[in-house]
Amino acid sequence: MTRRDMSYTAALAVVTTIFFTWGGLTSLNDVLIPHLKAVFQMNYAQSMLIQSTFFGAYFLMSLPASKVVAKVGYKNSIVIGLIVAAAGAALFFPAARIPSYPLFLGALFVLASGITLLQVSANPYISLLGDPAGAPSRLNLAQALNSLGTTLFPYVIGPLILSTAVLGTAELAAMSVAEQAAYRAHEAASVQMPYMIIAGCLLLLAVFVYQMRIPSLAEATESADPVHHSFAEVLGQRHLFFGVIAIFVYVGAEVSIGSFLINYISAPEIGNIDHAQASEYLAYYWGGAMVGRFIGAALLRRFDARRLLALFAVAAIALLALTMSTKGSVAMWAVLSIGLFNSIMFPTIFTIAIERLGPMTSKASSLLIMGIVGGAVIPWLQGVLSDRIGIQPSFVIPVVCYAFIVWYGWRGSRVLAGQGQHVTAQASGVMH
Repeated sequence: MTRRDMSYTAALAVVTTIFFTWGGLTSLNDVLIPHLKAVFQMNYAQSMLIQSTFFGAYFLMSLPASKVVAKVGYKNSIVIGLIVAAAGAALFFPAARIPSYPLFLGALFVLASGITLLQVSANPYISLLGDPAGAPSRLNLAQALNSLGTTLFPYVIGPLILSTAVLGTAELAAMSVAEQAAYRAHEAASVQMPYMIIAGCLLLLAVFVYQMRIPSLAEATESADPVHHSFAEVLGQRHLFFGVIAIFVYVGAEVSIGSFLINYISAPEIGNIDHAQASEYLAYYWGGAMVGRFIGAALLRRFDARRLLALFAVAAIALLALTMSTKGSVAMWAVLSIGLFNSIMFPTIFTIAIERLGPMTSKASSLLIMGIVGGAVIPWLQGVLSDRIGIQPSFVIPVVCYAFIVWYGWRGSRVLAGQGQHVTAQASGVMH
């Protein structure tokens, strides 16, 4: 690094603010789902298009994001990602003014495209800031700030969006067409101010990061790779290939559970509370992930990351079995407690999947971020199943997801002899 660059510790502090921000933006989808479901009178499968659009952007934009990182570096990619995300947040204003569900989805796609670039650049950046052995612990610590965002945003902003009582189908049917249109416009408008404030904050954060002299770490980008490995070659690394699948099912399970929480815990047989109150309980789900990541950052300094990952996935399966087989407060707190064991999964999968990949890291990162498309697919599948058999039994889908993570932690994440070694050797002359 140059003399004017920040220390790795200071750079870590700057970049973790990005994790806080995108965590909060992602969890706000859990508030938008019940709100827009009521505004546009949709079923569960239709309302889950919010998650499908948001996380579909990860799949479509990850490879272009990788090219941006290779061209402009990690720092500038973070700045560009923040600006794109701000543009997406600003588009909520016209979407609510019309109001138009397709335009809401379009705004979410732009917002998620910006977050995709942040994910592709910031996750490996944190992993590369220091000793490779400490990468899982560092990324868990950064993700703890991500979870702080997911905890605070629904708690603070959720009640603003869900501030008015939602009318039932019968009450809407009793209205005239003009009255229904006015009601939907009024309900949709509640998202305008929160998202405009978010857009402004994202722009300010972009300016802040641009002015900070964080290390470039150009040696870990594609531009430093003398061989220029193809994506197929990168995906040929066994632990990365299964890591992409593990990210797919993990994000799908986490997002799917969060997406159904408000509707699930507000049900008479579970929590018997209204949607506004239920949105506050999201803080326990995402807050559990935050607490678990702080704890996990410490545990990962003492215990094997792969074994800890498998153990946490087993705990998540046990809690899902409990919430599916009980009612009332037991079922409610069982599903909320899953957040605690979700905590270390994403950062741990990510860091062990890019282990020993050297200049392949940026391409590997984009492939892993593509796996986040699980957040688009799995909630929709659970939505379809929920429309047929109910929310509670539909949690069998996340059970299957966590079962794969148990296997990945135990077996699938092993780096086979010969894999990754040639990459590490090429990078040895340029890595700090």
